[in-house]
Amino acid sequence: MAAKGKTKKKAAPTSGGSYQLRTVTSDICEVCKTPCARGMRYAARMREPGAVGKGVPCILTRYKA
Repeated sequence: MAAKGKTKKKAAPTSGGSYQLRTVTSDICEVCKTPCARGMRYAARMREPGAVGKGVPCILTRYKA
């Protein structure tokens, strides 16, 4: 016997415009063919002694998620 009023929820459709950006480190930014302002600022910060960084999202390496 099925319970009345219970419906299964549908998953929301994903939008077609979602992109992911790869995180790159300062050594990748240094040799980039098309340097961006964000990457150059990050590379300059990483050149200072004692700097610790985990990378920066690169707009040039985006991919469809």
